[in-house]
Amino acid sequence: MNVTLRQLQVFQSVAATRNFSRSGALIGLTQPAVSRCITELEGQLGLKLLNRTTREVELTEAGRRLAARLGQVLEDLDSALQDVQGMATERRGRVRVASSPTLSANLMPECIAQCRHRLPGLQLVMLDRIQHDVLDSVCSGEVDFGVVIDPGERDDLHSEAILSEPFCLVCLPGHPLAQARQVAWTDLAGQSLVLLDYASGSRRLIDRALDSQGVHCDNAHDVGHPTTIFRMVEAGLGLSVVPTLALPPSGLPGLVVRSLWPRVDRNIMLVHRKNRALSPLAEAAWALIREVAHQRQPVLQG
Repeated sequence: MNVTLRQLQVFQSVAATRNFSRSGALIGLTQPAVSRCITELEGQLGLKLLNRTTREVELTEAGRRLAARLGQVLEDLDSALQDVQGMATERRGRVRVASSPTLSANLMPECIAQCRHRLPGLQLVMLDRIQHDVLDSVCSGEVDFGVVIDPGERDDLHSEAILSEPFCLVCLPGHPLAQARQVAWTDLAGQSLVLLDYASGSRRLIDRALDSQGVHCDNAHDVGHPTTIFRMVEAGLGLSVVPTLALPPSGLPGLVVRSLWPRVDRNIMLVHRKNRALSPLAEAAWALIREVAHQRQPVLQG
C-alpha cells in the first residue's frame, strides 16, 4: 500500500467533523482536494471508509475501526518526528575522534579545550593512535571521525583538508647547516637522519620529497615519537626532518630549526566514512576542529 500521511490526516479530520468543507477549512485544503484524498485512501485500502450523501458523512465499519486507532498512531508518529528533528539542535552527548600522534599532541588539546568552553554539553573523546589505526577506527565505525595526515585517494572515506604545514630541519647549533637561514633538501645528501617511522603518515611524504630531489641519506634511526627524535638529535645521532606541528610551542632549547627549500607541505585532514552522514553533534565537533585548525594556519605560514 502507498498510503500517505496527508491522506490519513485528511481522513482523521473528516471523521471528526463529518463534513468535507469544514475539514478542508481546518487543514487548508479545498473540498475537492479533501474528497480526492479520501478516494485515494479508500483505493489503497480497497475498502469504503465513508458513506457520503448530500446531507451527511457517515463512517463505515472499516472507517470506525481506522478512526478509533488512527489518533494514537498519528500522535506517536508526530512525537517521533519531533524527537528526531530535535537532534538538529541537540548539543549534549559524546563524540569520539581518533587522531594521529603529532596531531593529538599539538592540535587536539586546543580543540578539546575550545569544545569545553564553547560546547559544554559536548564531550569530545580523543583516541591517540598511529595513522593506520586511526583509519581502521574510522572505517569500522568505532569513532565518529578521524584527524589524520593526508591518506591519499581512498574510495571508502570522505575527507576535508583543514590545515597545511611545512616540513622543517632540526639539527644541533654547531652543525654546518645551522648557519643558513634556509636549507635546501639537496643539502641533506649524505647526512645521517633520524626520522619518524612508517607508522606515521608523514614518513611517506618525507621519503617522497627526498626522492624527488634526488637526495640519498643515511637513515640512522626510525622512531615513533618526535620527542625521541629531538633527544637523539641532541645526542648527536643525526639530523631530522619533522612537520612544523611536531615542534613544541616552547621551542627546542639546544637545537636549531631551519626551513627547507623548496617548501614541502603535509595536509591535515578530517575523515569519516563515505556515504555515512555525521550526527549533528559530530558535525558540530568537526566544524570546531576545522575552525581551530584554520586559526593555526597563519602561524604555520609565518
